[in-house]
Amino acid sequence: MSLLRRAKERIDRVRAGSPTLDCKKETLGSEYGSHTLCLENLSASSVVYSAGIGEDISFDLAIIERTGAAVHAFDPTPRSLEWLQTQELPERFHVHGYGFANFDGTAMFNPPKNPNHISHTILDRPETSAGAFEVQLRRVASIAAELGHTAIDVLKMDIEGAEYDVLDDLEAGDLVVNQLLIEFHHQFESIPFSRTRDAVKQIERMGLQLFHISDCAREYSFLRA
Repeated sequence: MSLLRRAKERIDRVRAGSPTLDCKKETLGSEYGSHTLCLENLSASSVVYSAGIGEDISFDLAIIERTGAAVHAFDPTPRSLEWLQTQELPERFHVHGYGFANFDGTAMFNPPKNPNHISHTILDRPETSAGAFEVQLRRVASIAAELGHTAIDVLKMDIEGAEYDVLDDLEAGDLVVNQLLIEFHHQFESIPFSRTRDAVKQIERMGLQLFHISDCAREYSFLRA
């Protein structure tokens, strides 16, 4: 293993902060698609946004089963949308075929390096750019306004490096997010670890407190207490 690879793996295990809030948390979903959240105060009237679906909706289905909440799922990846069409989805699961960004418009979606993987990104990826295609993207605030939501009870984002710009947009706006579950992508060569560290501080400035970090130190959970 190269020294660069070893250094990168050490960074991946570093935590960009420490939990400051103790709440009754639960991990829902499969080993691959799980996220940790606080179920207290969630009910059938709660609104959940889940961005980045891929081919695993175990987390989303678990929330619906446990709370009855409506889950709005967002993913512009054709393969993901085709897979969803083969699934038996509950009425409380709503599919939207566009992704999150800090603007309303379109961008090129770059495929993963491994063709067996499904996670595309709007970040530059020169080695796969020949297979890129255009997708629709929306600001979270624009989506909420269109759907008639003045607050989001749970916002889950696994959006392959676009999360940092989306956080900037959320901080600049006035949309209330009560719980934020986010996978950071500082393992990408173009994203320094310092950007995740700064993002954690940014989220805390937005009034949410960190209550969970995954073992791989890339999934973080925050709650407005």
